[in-house]
Order: sequence, then structure tokens, then C-alpha cells
Amino acid sequence: MLDAVKGRRSIRAFTDQPVSEDEVNALIDAACHAPSAGNIQPWEFIIVRSAEVKREIAAAALNQKFIEDAPVVIVVCADMARSRRGYGSRGATLYCIQDTAAATQNILLTAHAMGLGTCWVGAFREEGVKKALGIPDNVRPVAIIPVGHSTAKPVRPPRRPLSDVVHYEKF
Repeated sequence: MLDAVKGRRSIRAFTDQPVSEDEVNALIDAACHAPSAGNIQPWEFIIVRSAEVKREIAAAALNQKFIEDAPVVIVVCADMARSRRGYGSRGATLYCIQDTAAATQNILLTAHAMGLGTCWVGAFREEGVKKALGIPDNVRPVAIIPVGHSTAKPVRPPRRPLSDVVHYEKF
């Protein structure tokens, strides 16, 4: 597990090698094992293989063209109404985002363990993604994950030392 956590990188260049349906299903299965507030599981996953739809998503993602190059794109969404039923406005505005973030991380780590490359794309215009995918009003796209086989192995970016980020009892 630590190898996956420390070895995973954001991949923005993909080969033409396909990603199978079984591989995609394994990623989604791992995502569905993420923790969620009250076990509500507010996530929805949209699997995109169409070049035209990937182009629309890339445009909505501030023209991040590498999204189009991935064989598969997974759009992780949060069903705000589902979380609202369990936790009111805090569920709709926070818990569903936390829950889908955990599911997204499970996808990234599982993909790395399977030899696949991914990138967590959070910079996008939500309305553009919603329009491209026909997402209803009560569902919010949270992450775009291009998935494929990497053309290279990126180097590990620097991390802040623990002494800068750990605080005991008071900030």
C-alpha cells in the first residue's frame, strides 16, 4: 500500500493501448469501497470513451488537452440530494465532496497498482462538464480522471517536511 501511495504520479501522456472494461470495473469497485459519511455512498461514476465527449470535457477542463488522449475518462460525481437526505445542508455541501474525494483516491491508487496512469483533474467548469454528460441538477461533478497507460514515468515532486505540517493540540 505504501508503494502505491508514494509511487503514484499524475500522468498526462498516454499510449494508445486500450483500457479494458474489466480494468475499469476494478477501478470503480475499488472506488465503491471508500468510506462515506453514514455509509450513504453518494458517488456516481460516468465512464467516457467517446472522442467527441472527451473533447467536450477537455474544453470544459480549461482546455487540458491530455484528457482527450486517455483511452478512458472517469468523471466522479457527488449526488448532493442523497447526502442531504442523511445530513442536511452539511451533507450536500461537504460530506458528499469528502466521500467522492475518498473514492477518487481509491481509483488513483488502484490504477497505479494495476500499472495504469491517472491524473486527478479538479480544474474545470462544472456547467460545461454537466452539459457534456447530461448530469442532473442534484449531481455535482467533483473530479475528472483520465486513465491509460503512461508514456513515461514522472519523477517524484518535492513534499513539505512533516515538521511543517504536523501540529500538536494547537495550531
